Amino acid sequence: MSSIPATLLVSILYLLLVSVHMSPRDVNIDTKSLRSSSSGHRSKGTKGCNHNNNLLDTNTTPCQKSTTIQAVPASPTLVFADQRLQVVYPIIQKFKSTITSDPLGVTNTWVGSDICSYKGFYCDTPPDNTSATALASIDFNGFQLAASTLDGFIDNLPDIALFHANSNNFGGTISPQIAKLPYLYELDVSNNQLSGPFPSAVLGLSTLTFLDLRFNFFSGPVPPQIFIQNLQVLFINNNIFTQGLPDNLATTQILLLTLANNKFMGPIPRSLPKALATLSEVLFLNNQLTGCLPYEIGFLEEATVFDAGNNQLTGPLPLSLSCLEKVEVLNLGGNLLYGMVPEVVCAGLVNLVNFSLSDNYFTHVGPLCRILIQRGVLDVRNNCIPDLPFQRSVIECAEFFATPRMCPFMWFYSFIPCKLPFQNHTP
Repeated sequence: MSSIPATLLVSILYLLLVSVHMSPRDVNIDTKSLRSSSSGHRSKGTKGCNHNNNLLDTNTTPCQKSTTIQAVPASPTLVFADQRLQVVYPIIQKFKSTITSDPLGVTNTWVGSDICSYKGFYCDTPPDNTSATALASIDFNGFQLAASTLDGFIDNLPDIALFHANSNNFGGTISPQIAKLPYLYELDVSNNQLSGPFPSAVLGLSTLTFLDLRFNFFSGPVPPQIFIQNLQVLFINNNIFTQGLPDNLATTQILLLTLANNKFMGPIPRSLPKALATLSEVLFLNNQLTGCLPYEIGFLEEATVFDAGNNQLTGPLPLSLSCLEKVEVLNLGGNLLYGMVPEVVCAGLVNLVNFSLSDNYFTHVGPLCRILIQRGVLDVRNNCIPDLPFQRSVIECAEFFATPRMCPFMWFYSFIPCKLPFQNHTP
């Protein structure tokens, strides 16, 4: 009988030991470890563990319990095809962070070390190292990207040769630091929101052959040096440039030149038409040009378009206009021109499709010109021609002619510096 109490005592002690080992504190620690695993964090020493939230899954591998929680490690170091690409990577990423609008999702491709596969970015061999790979050109045309500035981007791309960004919403100015770019030969930032003075830093770019600043808000004078720089194309129309046409424009070698829709003032230099004789399009429209049309305008023998509409040009039409045998569009509307429309011009310009003299003060048209009116080629509306419809009032015409207007070298206005097509026949 004395052994029964001893057995009972041993059983009680065993139950107490089991109860202490399975304390709620240990259960809480294990649950906390599982919760941290399911939330996406890795505990120290748990690499390769299964973090399945299903606590009843018997296939799970238990993870070591730990109260230390670390973030997911960063992506491995990027590996670039060339050190030159590694240099421009942070420049691109910094510019990407300034983009405020990207409706086409272009910048979504600007990820990773393969810069040559980014949309709008193109790689090539740089001139100074034929075994290297560099970012050679950028074409953002039509991407509709928006950013407050391009500074710190173009000027920090050391191997860039072409930068085209037509039809975006980039603001600010053009950094003077672009002058240090050794290979840049095409710069097109047209149709943006750029402003400030003419980017004179381009004068230091001896490699530049193509410059397009159209449809922005650049203002002030245009450096005369730009017209004698080694450019083939210069488009600066649709800005707010204000000055007279520089004298050295007569010595330009530019093949494509547009000055329209600015605030250029003063007369068309007499030497200019000879200088622009190789141009197929001569565009002076929507400026503030004054004075008379020089007879030298007849030397624009390659021009298919001559447009000087919406200025303040005055005087009669020089007969030399009949020498523009290739011209298809001739616009002199919206000026202060007067006199008769020369018959020789209507007869000589055999390729005319559109000839506008509207909104002037012409007083007479002959039978050959009336044929062009009937064909819809010649527009003489809103002039002072008595027997034609849609003309100015008599009072308006009288007020205009009350102020005498004279042109210098009037004797040249009857000079024709070419042989007209209908003069080629032999007697």
